[in-house]
Amino acid sequence: MEKKTILSGIQATGNLTLGNYLGAICNWVKMQDEYDCYYMIADLHSLTVRNEPEILRKRAMQVLAIYVAAGLDPDKNTIFLQSHVNAHTKLSWILNCYTYMGELNRMTQFKDKSAKHADNINSGLFTYPVLMAADILVYNADLVPVGDDQRQHLEITRDIAERFNSIYGETFVIPEAFIGKQGARIMGLQNPTSKMSKSTTNLNDVIFLTDSPEDIRKKFKKAVTDSENCVRYDKENKPGVSNLMTIYGLLEEKSMEEIEKEFAGIGYGEFKNKTAEAVIKKLEPLQQKYHQLLKNPEKLRAIYEQGAKKAKNRANKIVQDVYQKIGLII
Repeated sequence: MEKKTILSGIQATGNLTLGNYLGAICNWVKMQDEYDCYYMIADLHSLTVRNEPEILRKRAMQVLAIYVAAGLDPDKNTIFLQSHVNAHTKLSWILNCYTYMGELNRMTQFKDKSAKHADNINSGLFTYPVLMAADILVYNADLVPVGDDQRQHLEITRDIAERFNSIYGETFVIPEAFIGKQGARIMGLQNPTSKMSKSTTNLNDVIFLTDSPEDIRKKFKKAVTDSENCVRYDKENKPGVSNLMTIYGLLEEKSMEEIEKEFAGIGYGEFKNKTAEAVIKKLEPLQQKYHQLLKNPEKLRAIYEQGAKKAKNRANKIVQDVYQKIGLII
């Protein structure tokens, strides 16, 4: 039986967080034997904000090293830099011609990012969803791991694919969302009603995957909870504690009920400490391998070159089919 194809990626901006790890990468590792997985470092998407060239290149290699250190096997997964597969941008331009302004105007993430980057509201930020659609459709991905904040982008991808198929016949697979049962959204430690973000200016709100044990302990100690001093899962009324329980549960593979029993009658201080130690224990081997990989740039180069070669072979076939159908000379 042919494996279903999965496509996902993370931008090459900022340091990756515990949210990226528990909400995305851990799930990817679990998928690598069951699915045909394509995982990109989304360096083209990173260009919607201004980057220092050397820092962007450095960040891209760091994301790649995290992927591998976290357990993504380059021989089981196609791991590549988005910019190394020209089919993404070729298809993106074509799909722009099959996407309506009204659809892009409804994208809430464009509105959010425009508010954050009022001095740089560029057209790339506006057409970002079309490049994302090209990322997905150029591999005819069956499934796309997305959080709730990316659902709108997947929906427009489906709309574009269905529109193209209705005009030119069966061309693109209509992708479905793949959302993990738990951990799709790890929230901030200081603002537990908002997703943990690598672009935050409040460093106490986020656990970076490269944070030292000392920093991790300090950040969890300062994590926002409530005055009840009772470890109980209630996302609406106890968002801070519920977020910590989600983190602890994912790391220790325990249900919310089991965590409630474990910490019954025990205050938040001990719960925070145990959660911090669980994070430290999980990240220690990842950090060791990550630093080893960064010291071996030739190995990283071999990984992304191998991935780009495989990705191109598949993506170029899709683009050729599209060119043929819309009337371009191949």
